[in-house]
Amino acid sequence: MELYLILIIVFVLFVTFTAILRRYKRCPSDKILVIYGKTGRHASAKCIHGGAAFIWPVFQSYAFLDLTPISIECNLTNALSKQNIRVDVPCRFTVGISTEAESMTNAAERLLGLTTEDIRNIATDILFGQLRLVIATMDIEEINADRDKFLANVSTNVEAELRKIGLKLINVNVTDIRDESGYIEALGKEAAAKAINDAKKSVAEQNRYGEIGKAEADRDKDIRIAETTRDTRIRTADANAKAVEGENNSKIAIAQSDATRREKEAEAARIAVAAEKVQAAKALEEAYKSERDAEMARAEREKATQQANVVVAAQIEKEKAIIDAEAEAERIRRKAKGEADAIFAKMDAQARGTLEILAKQAEGFGQLVAAAGGDASQAITMLITDKLPELVRTQVEAVKGINIDKVTVWDSGKGSNGKTATANFVSGLMGSVPPLEDLFKMAGMSLPDYLKGKTQEPAEEDATVIEE
Repeated sequence: MELYLILIIVFVLFVTFTAILRRYKRCPSDKILVIYGKTGRHASAKCIHGGAAFIWPVFQSYAFLDLTPISIECNLTNALSKQNIRVDVPCRFTVGISTEAESMTNAAERLLGLTTEDIRNIATDILFGQLRLVIATMDIEEINADRDKFLANVSTNVEAELRKIGLKLINVNVTDIRDESGYIEALGKEAAAKAINDAKKSVAEQNRYGEIGKAEADRDKDIRIAETTRDTRIRTADANAKAVEGENNSKIAIAQSDATRREKEAEAARIAVAAEKVQAAKALEEAYKSERDAEMARAEREKATQQANVVVAAQIEKEKAIIDAEAEAERIRRKAKGEADAIFAKMDAQARGTLEILAKQAEGFGQLVAAAGGDASQAITMLITDKLPELVRTQVEAVKGINIDKVTVWDSGKGSNGKTATANFVSGLMGSVPPLEDLFKMAGMSLPDYLKGKTQEPAEEDATVIEE
């Protein structure tokens, strides 16, 4: 029964955990998770992009908005410009759902549940209207010449309207601009003719500049040739003079260089011979030094070898012997210490036991004296009375071990003292037992009066009784 109950609990927990996992939704990067129902805020829906959230059953539900870009072709025709000229502006817009917080909420409120085609139709209507509005505020020249301004105006107006339904303008591409009256084409032809005329004018000016430049160039050429010829002759003569002077200076320099070279060669030869001899001497010195160092190193190695073989071994044996001796001494010290500790513990225990016995006896005797009214003699009497059976037993034990196999008595009547022979025998036998009073005297104590012996007659009576 308990096993079935455990299985049922495990099954319920498993189903609950599975349901919880199924209600935990993760949002892909290309979608927006829209949670609607009881969101706990004043907003109509909770939008999440790139995260996850737990969807409470019964109270909440969810849906996804696709962020895939939507391409819309807007072939606007007969749009009236600022100059009242109708133009055709074929464009292609790329829009998509925005991920901004306010725009996502607008998209959840206005686009949730719609298909891509429905969203495209709504956006197309907005784009056509805003595109016509932008064209109506601009001239043909601005639209045709300043395309950046035209695209900026289109983006500004279109984005403001698309944001209201949660969309975002991604791209605008204007393919061409045409008009019915041919104004743009005429502007193009005018621009082309102007460009052609400017080009022709520039060519003519360049040709004129070329002829003038050619004449000036020929004149400058003749002047440069004459100046060059004159300069050439001057430079040639100057060069010849400098060449002769340079040749002479070169010969002098060569002679001086040869003398310096021979001097340097002789000095170098001398230095080389001396250096060779010095290097040879240094080489011999270094060789001898190396041999000496080698011999010293070999001697050190031999010494180290002998030391390692003899001294180190002896040192190891010495340290081993010292360690063994210290270990044996430590073992003996520990053993002696253990025995001493054991003896001390034993004697201490015995002393403590004896002290405890004496303390208890003293405590008991003190209580006994207190019970006797503080009279120590009465307390001793009480102790003796308590030990009286043992004392009597001791006296009886004195004659208990006598083995009387046979007693023969020849009784001839009364004796001189009036006793019979049997009475005398028994009396003498009892007299051999130590009296209690003598026992107490030997112990240094006195037997109480009521325990002392009376007259002789009771003894005789006792003897008679014993005989009987």
